[in-house]
Amino acid sequence: MSATMQDVALIAGVSVKTVSNVINDYPHVRPATRNRVLAAIAELGYRPNLTARGLRSGKTGIIGLAVPELRENYFAELADSVIRAAEKQGLGVLVEQTNGDRDTELLVISGARMHFTDGILFSPVGMGQADASLLEVPFPLVLLGERIFNGPTDHVTMHNVSSAVATVEHLLSIGRRRIALVGAEGDDDSDASSWSLRTRGYRRALERAGIPVDERLIRHTSHWNRAGGAAAIHEMVAEGHAFDAVFALNDALALGVLRALQETGRRVPEDVAVVGFDNVDESQYAVPSLTTVDPGREEIAATAVELLVQRINEKGVKAPPRTVKAAFSIVARESTGNAPVSEQVAGPVPTAAAASVANSVTPEVELSS
Repeated sequence: MSATMQDVALIAGVSVKTVSNVINDYPHVRPATRNRVLAAIAELGYRPNLTARGLRSGKTGIIGLAVPELRENYFAELADSVIRAAEKQGLGVLVEQTNGDRDTELLVISGARMHFTDGILFSPVGMGQADASLLEVPFPLVLLGERIFNGPTDHVTMHNVSSAVATVEHLLSIGRRRIALVGAEGDDDSDASSWSLRTRGYRRALERAGIPVDERLIRHTSHWNRAGGAAAIHEMVAEGHAFDAVFALNDALALGVLRALQETGRRVPEDVAVVGFDNVDESQYAVPSLTTVDPGREEIAATAVELLVQRINEKGVKAPPRTVKAAFSIVARESTGNAPVSEQVAGPVPTAAAASVANSVTPEVELSS
């Protein structure tokens, strides 16, 4: 059987109240007594009952993070960023994978698990704009992602449209004109999804440049993974469509694109330039290294945790819901012709979307917009 607080008190030779004071970090406990209690806790492997502790203090010191899929690098790295941001606030994180299933997502916001956490960071995929009213919940909730806008809760997201515009303009600035888009999803006509917003930015940039959109270069994929990216390239090559650049809607797709281009005898970036989205760690180690959009993941995590903490500590009348969009940058690497560090020269990298250029002599030039 699991050790109890009474067992700890017996081993340490103190009262149950003293054990409780140590667990809750009550300041007026003598160091020698505290050490005996901590030693007894370690010896017995005792774990406090967070539910009971929460009933007494009103807080568990833990927040929840619900994401679609931890196998997807972006969400795995987002979880890591959230955990580190929460640690700075003295909080633990309980991570839940919903698999993008609507019923599971509805369970997340039902409050059924709230006795474990003080609040939840929630990134839905199965739910959509029609479900906005369901986010009116009696506990702290911060929304992540693009599926639901103008809801009754705080929302932290990214600049999907403008970052996609900047990406295409970057490709146009290096002379590319036949730019393929890989990652559109044919089974989702929502205006509030990553793929639809990024596709809108792609179309907008081409229209601004006076370049007709070739629908044959917009490739739908059922999954945003390497296999989907590779399949899209093989299909376009087999169908005989000419293209000199690819904008993949996430880095996993882009990595599959790089592989398929190599398999079909296309050189990157000489024949085809490639840009991904998310700036996952793996992108900088691809061969060639992958130019990608950094959507501000660290800022998203830190801001979301901060907003959630504010809501947890909020007293009285609630403040109106807030929407925050993190700053983005294009991280230019070898897949669009950025020179390796040994050949890098100081000076701005040309792009119509660049508002400023940072770190121009480092391996990764960030083009902010």
